[in-house]
Amino acid sequence: MSHQTRPLVVYLALGIAVRASLGQAKDAPSVRPLAQAHAHNDYLHQRPLLDALAHGFSSVEADVFLVEGELLVAHERSQLNPERTLRRLYFDPLKELAEQHEGRIWPDGPTLTLLVDIKADGEAAYRALDKLLAGYDDLVSSSRGGRWQTRAITVVISGDRAWKTIAAAPLRRVGLDGRLSDLDSDLPADLLPLISDNWSNHFRWRGDGPLPEAERAKLRDIVERAHARGRRVRFWATPDTPPMWRELAAAKVDLINTDHLAALEQFLRKPQETSDEHR
Repeated sequence: MSHQTRPLVVYLALGIAVRASLGQAKDAPSVRPLAQAHAHNDYLHQRPLLDALAHGFSSVEADVFLVEGELLVAHERSQLNPERTLRRLYFDPLKELAEQHEGRIWPDGPTLTLLVDIKADGEAAYRALDKLLAGYDDLVSSSRGGRWQTRAITVVISGDRAWKTIAAAPLRRVGLDGRLSDLDSDLPADLLPLISDNWSNHFRWRGDGPLPEAERAKLRDIVERAHARGRRVRFWATPDTPPMWRELAAAKVDLINTDHLAALEQFLRKPQETSDEHR
């Protein structure tokens, strides 16, 4: 087997392993990781995490509530289920995959970003999360004594963020998700690795017709300023369509939000072949 062929076979094996984990090993394509693909509200898919990995997504998002010491995954409190824990849906499967691939989620691929959106009780939820992450120290990126070590999983906290507590932690296992108001922050990139914001709060374009040049320039300025400080950029509340994806990709937005895994995968792998029919 040639050196060039081996990575493709390894990625193919990962796709099969992900599907087989729930007895659905069929039509497994090669699944090279997609650096820009972010699974918004990933836990709402039929197979949380696993569907995203099968489509090559390198970033996934989970909303959590702290309930009796356990972090439960749901968008609303009314949807809480004690069986759907952050540990069970995400960390245990990720640990299993890492054990199969020499400590990585993607063999020779990027760290997997897990965006944890804390919906309430930020301080207490962060403490519970840090306790959970301590059980996966060999897998989770962390900063000890000011030195950041990237590992298989990089956790970023969004939502109700315990800024001061997280920033002061001598052993920090998470980064913080900033907003556009944090673009010029002097915080180190490993503490503030991501700038996310609501698209509709800053842009009028909704994907119909051409993007106005003034808004295109604004978007690119945001990305350039974030990149100059070593941060990535993501927007939520974007139209989930190819015209929007094209503009985000062209502007080098780092994470493209979607609820449509297969469609965004197709776009990122073969953008010239993706029509505008998916709306």
